[in-house]
This record gives sequence, C-alpha cells and structure tokens, in this order.
Amino acid sequence: MNKDYYATLGVNKGASKDEIKKAFYKLAHKYHPDKKEGNEAKFKQVNEAYQVLSDDAKRSKYDQYGSAYENINQGYGTKSQGGFDGFEGFDFSGGFQNSGADFDFGNLNDIFSDFFGGGMGGGRREARRGRDISTEVQISFADSVFGTDRKILITKTSNCLVCHGSGAKEGTKIETCKHCNGQGKLREAKRTILGTISSTKICESCLGTGEVPKELCDKCKGKGVLRREEEISIIIPAGIRDGEMIRMSGMGEAISKGTAGDLYIKINVVPHSIFKRDGNDLVMSLNLRLSDALLGTEYPIQTLDGEIKVTIPEGVSINEILRVRGKGVPISKSKRGDLLIKLNIKLPGHLSRKSRELIEDLKKEGI
Repeated sequence: MNKDYYATLGVNKGASKDEIKKAFYKLAHKYHPDKKEGNEAKFKQVNEAYQVLSDDAKRSKYDQYGSAYENINQGYGTKSQGGFDGFEGFDFSGGFQNSGADFDFGNLNDIFSDFFGGGMGGGRREARRGRDISTEVQISFADSVFGTDRKILITKTSNCLVCHGSGAKEGTKIETCKHCNGQGKLREAKRTILGTISSTKICESCLGTGEVPKELCDKCKGKGVLRREEEISIIIPAGIRDGEMIRMSGMGEAISKGTAGDLYIKINVVPHSIFKRDGNDLVMSLNLRLSDALLGTEYPIQTLDGEIKVTIPEGVSINEILRVRGKGVPISKSKRGDLLIKLNIKLPGHLSRKSRELIEDLKKEGI
C-alpha cells in the first residue's frame, strides 16, 4: 500500500521541520490511545510519518523513493515479510527501550511529556489505578452552614471482602510467577525497517507483582475485586457551598493489583425560605411597620441558631441594614460571619381619618 506521509500529517511536501512537528503534535494529541476518543491505528500512522519526515536522511530517501522507501533496506524485512508497521513492537502502556537500533524516541518522550505529564515509557504502571466515580448528595441550608455527616450506598467495583483484594484463597501459598520469573514484566523484541525495537510490558499473569497465589479466591475467582454495594460515610464540612465537590481519595472503583480511584461528591444545597448567603454572611429581610421604624422597637428574629431579639433604633430608613455579629457562616472554630438584616418599611395603603390627622400634624412640624 502506498503511503503518503505528507498527507498523513496534513502538510505539503515543502513543509519545514517546525510545521511537521506542529502537525504531529496536533494529530498525536488527537489520536493518542490513552484519550477517550483516541485511535490507535491512526496514531501509529501519524507517528510513522513523523519519524520519517522529522529525520533529514530518512526524509531525503522518502522524497527520492516514495512508497518504495519501505522496501529499501531488505535487512529489516520486505513488505511480504511483514514490512513496516510504524509502531509495531510498542506497547502503549508498557513503554519501550532502544536496543541500539537507529530509532530515536527522544522527541516522542518530550512531546508526550507535554501532553500527558510524562514520557511514553512506564505508562502501564500508572494505568493500574481504578476509575474515578462521582455522585451527588442533597443537604439542607442549615447543614451547609454548620456541616453534617452522611452515609450513602454506592454500587461499585470494590475489594473482595473474602481475600481483601489479594485474589488468593485463605491460607494458600504465594508463588513466584512462572510467566515472568518473578520480574513482573516481560520484554519483547521486534524488527522493523528502523531497527530492532525492544519493548517492556507488565506481565498479565501477575499484573506486575511477580507473585501469584497457588489457589485462587473462590469468591472473586482470583481477581481480588468484584462489584458490590458499599456504604460510605461522608463528612460534609461547615460552610460548604452549593455545587462544591468533596474528593474522597481511594474511595472510587478498585482495580486488581492496583490503587483504587477517587470518589467525587457534588453537594446540592436546598435554598432556604428566609436566608441567603453572601460570602460568610447570612442575609435576610425584615418587614417593619411605619410606626416601629419611626419610634424604634424590639423584634424577635428566628435565626439558624434559634430565636434572638434585635433592637430596631428609631428613625431607621428603608433598606437600612442591621448587623448581628457572629450569627453567620463558620469561618473557623472560633470565628463566624455575621447576620445582615435588611429593613423593609411597610407603608399603609389606606389611612384612617385619625391617622391622616396625625400625619398632617407631623407634616406641619416638618417631619
């Protein structure tokens, strides 16, 4: 099959090294198998094209011989013998080593360090981690202010309760893995047009531990994990906001011979009929009679801590705010925000004859 490396990377034949590198960055990031919508086949094609076009000598030969470039060096096998399979011999999770062949993965390690936080080698061990999961919990407004404890039931992959995740039958002996001779990994060597590539991958029998039980657990059949319902206790801290997430490390899905993922809990706070939150302060409205606003009085207020009485000074204005210290959201064990009371003065819709006469007297006094 003819291979157009320039078309694979989406560049023209006269593209500079920088243009080729940028094109590869973009496509490799798009098709990398570790990504949710990756494509291993296209990733291999993109890498093969980049390995040739980024090397001046290889690119020169490719430009000279075109698709026949694959069969130039018979020492690496012709197309009928298997030919060049781009990333053949490379395990995407297990990493690889250069065994002396003229095949440089240095650039790839730099590139994927940018993309995925590390080189392409050693990825399999990082992959031995369970899946992160998430759920939602609804709490009252008061519980969001003062904090609370909750217990939830989640069905997820968890460690086997019989073998505690070991996969071994109780009392059985642990033996050295015969597939890898206790090394926990296997090495493979494959020949390509670019040389012999040695790749190291995790042993699938012992999953990298180098040990296997002589007899398997009857409950989980040696997997160490199974899907079951698990009760989880959650501590919801004081002052949590609506929509915030709580992360519980290691409480996600378990994985055989690996580390469990994390559990993320989204907190949904039910709105309160009276109070709203403004930072660490609580805000409420209080309707006053006109006479109370003019003369002042005491009003009973129901707070989240219980009933208190607040003094309304005489002559308060519409929308004036009274501050009650220490009745807001906890900031620390010894400090809290405040309760802010917005005053609304209710004006009478209809005045009696006597009320009108009194107001007329006030008007004469300039009030």
